[in-house]
Amino acid sequence: MSVVTEVSQDGQKLTISVKGRFDFGRHQEFREAYERVDKKPGSIVVDLKDATYLDSSALGMLLLLRDHAGGDDSDVRVVNSNSDVRKILAISNFDKLFDIS
Repeated sequence: MSVVTEVSQDGQKLTISVKGRFDFGRHQEFREAYERVDKKPGSIVVDLKDATYLDSSALGMLLLLRDHAGGDDSDVRVVNSNSDVRKILAISNFDKLFDIS
């Protein structure tokens, strides 16, 4: 499995970990990761520690996640991205939409 989800015990934090290539092939799996959660979490963390590649469709998936979470009022963080992925996010100005670390 390339997309793994974990919900905190209190249900307030959803962590979505992407492993391997984060591209259109992960679209369905990534969308289900946040849509199938029973209760809407207060914060969402996308962990890219094991992501080796990110393309424009992945950027679109992150935007869909942000919209689903509440848009400007959402708390969506992208964490543990490698330098190449961080560069793509910065070039795309995603650092203005997401808390990236």
